[in-house]
This record gives sequence, structure tokens and C-alpha cells, in this order.
Amino acid sequence: MNQREIGSRYEAMAVSYMQKQGMRILRRNYYCRQGEIDIIAREEPYLLFVEVKYRRNLCNGHPAEAITAAKQNRIFQAARYYLYEQQLPEDTPVRFDVVSILGSELQYIRDAFWQG
Repeated sequence: MNQREIGSRYEAMAVSYMQKQGMRILRRNYYCRQGEIDIIAREEPYLLFVEVKYRRNLCNGHPAEAITAAKQNRIFQAARYYLYEQQLPEDTPVRFDVVSILGSELQYIRDAFWQG
């Protein structure tokens, strides 16, 4: 299994979890020049921008630790572009969440980071 297939597998796991929690998935793997967002979803009143990170074990650290300040900034810029592209108001309530998967254990982190 290559990295892309592995990523897709764990993103699907994240989507399944989110749907079971009542979140509505709007888009997966959103790409624009500013960056990439793994999952865009809706949990009223919020528009969610979700990053999915997987690690088999802790040898390379906890999955959530891989979301550096630079990565957060790219996600934020991509989210701003998504709002613009969808003609949504800049004051749309948004949340930046993380799905951290370590082995087979999934952890959903609400408000994992914020750029304002």
C-alpha cells in the first residue's frame, strides 16, 4: 500500500467517525494554490476544516504534533480561499479540528488550532 492509499484509508475512517457524530461532510481533499484541506464538514453553526494525521506508532511522535505552525498557516489560507470561492461571508463561524490516528486509536480534537 502506498502513502496515498494509506492516507485515503485513514481519511475514510475519519469521515465515518465524523458522520456518526452527526457532522455533514461537504468535501474531501480540497486543493487550491494556497494549500490542501483533508475534510471540510458542517457541524452547526460551524464550518469545519479538518486535518487527518496518522502514525503507526510513536517512533516519529504523536500524529497531532506533525501539524506544524507552517502547516496550520497553509490550512488557514486554504480555508480563507474556500470561503471566498464558495462566496461565504468572512464572518462565517469556522473551526479547525484534527483527527489524530495512532495505530487503530482515533482521537477527534476540536478547536485544535486557530489563526486569526
